[in-house]
Amino acid sequence: MIKQSSLNILTHTRQILSCGKDFAYVLPNESLRNLISNFTITFPNKKMISDAYTIMPHGSVTLVFFYNIGGLQSLLFGPTTKPQKVGAIANTCDMIFIIEFQPAGFFPFSKINQKDLTDNILPFSSVDAALDQSLRNILTAAVDADLLLTKIERKLMSSIQLLYPKELTLAINLIIQAQGGITASEISNRSFYSTRHLNRLFNLYLGMSIKAFSRLVRINKSITMLNETTHTLAFVCEKLEYYDVSHFVKDFKIVCGITPQEYRLHMSDFYNEIAKY
Repeated sequence: MIKQSSLNILTHTRQILSCGKDFAYVLPNESLRNLISNFTITFPNKKMISDAYTIMPHGSVTLVFFYNIGGLQSLLFGPTTKPQKVGAIANTCDMIFIIEFQPAGFFPFSKINQKDLTDNILPFSSVDAALDQSLRNILTAAVDADLLLTKIERKLMSSIQLLYPKELTLAINLIIQAQGGITASEISNRSFYSTRHLNRLFNLYLGMSIKAFSRLVRINKSITMLNETTHTLAFVCEKLEYYDVSHFVKDFKIVCGITPQEYRLHMSDFYNEIAKY
C-alpha cells in the first residue's frame, strides 16, 4: 500500500484538482482524459467522511479499490442514475483508490453493454478478471503515489480495446455544452444522425437514454451552482433554463432523492462529480 506522505509529492508532478494531507483528486495524463475524469486517492477518517456520505448520480462508471480488514478489495459501480450511500463502507478502509470514468469512458475497456451495469455494484473481478488482477498487482507493489498513477495509466492505455463513434462524442459534447438543456431532436438535427441511432449508442455506451443523461448533466450543473451559497434557487433555475423553481425542485428530487434545500443543509454529506461537467 502506498504511503500517505507520498501525496505531498503529487503537487510537483501532477495536475491536481483538489488535495489535502489525506486525499488527492488528480487528473490523468492527456492521452486518457477523453475516457477518465480523474483519479482519487484517500486515506479516510471519521472526521473526513460521515456514515451518511452519499455519491450523487453522475451517469458514469466508477472503479474503486480499497484496503480494509479483509485486504485489498475492488468494486465496480456501474453508470449511476441513483444516489449511492458509501460513507459507512469508506470509514472501514485504510486507503481508497478510485478511477472515475468519463461518460461512456468505461465501454472502450470492456465492450460490455453498459445498460447491464447501470446502477449495479459488482466485484470488478466478475467484470474483467484479468484487468482486475493487473491493477491489484500494481496497487499491492506501489509505495509511492506518483509511481502508482504512472503504472495504472500505462496499464489502462494498453487495455483500451476500441474508441467510441464520433457521433456519440459529438452528442455528449452538445449535451455538456448546453448544460443538459437540449432535446434529443435538437441533438439529432445538429449531429445529422437519427434520434433512434443516437439513443441506441447512448444505451450501449452509457447505459441510459439521451434524455436521462441530459437530466443528469443538468442536475450536476445545478449542484455545482448550489455549492455557491450566494446563488438563489431562482438564479439556478434561470441559468439552467427551468420553467420555474417548482419544476427544478421536482427534477432535482427525482434524481437525487432530496430537495435542493435539503442538499444545501447537508452539503458535506454529499459528493458530486468535480471534473466531468
